[in-house]
Amino acid sequence: MSKVHCLVSIQKLPLSLKETWKFFSNPHNLLTITPPFLNLKVTNEIYGNEAYAGQIITYKVKPIAGIGVSWITEITHVEKEKMFVDEQRKGPYKLWHHQHHFASIEGGTEMRDIVHYRLPFGIAGEIAHPLIKKKLLQIFQFRFEKINELFGNWPDQKTNIRID
Repeated sequence: MSKVHCLVSIQKLPLSLKETWKFFSNPHNLLTITPPFLNLKVTNEIYGNEAYAGQIITYKVKPIAGIGVSWITEITHVEKEKMFVDEQRKGPYKLWHHQHHFASIEGGTEMRDIVHYRLPFGIAGEIAHPLIKKKLLQIFQFRFEKINELFGNWPDQKTNIRID
């Protein structure tokens, strides 16, 4: 059985909790913070401008070597202005559980992503993990930089992304 890996990304934004939630809970904004090299395309109609429990989003994505993959996620938990969770229902991972947490801090909002994932193909998947880990770090680094570009930099903030 393959290992469950954990990615954690922490970023501070000079936005109120309400403004932060409005942007990140809107599924239409996912494309804005996703790197172009993934060629992410939403393939179903998205209803509303705020994530809700039970929401299904379907995608086509090309994560590695331009190979297209279908991905289906479900928003399983939502606590307005606190957190939401998306889980893969079909896609490239054996497990994908992505928590998005938001907390008001002095001068803005702290956003914390926690992603638990397991690769398919047992030992072969684990052998490929360094490549997957590198790709995930690139994706979240792009996201970090794009968010800073959109909303401004938090003073002296450095990228805080790690994968265990």
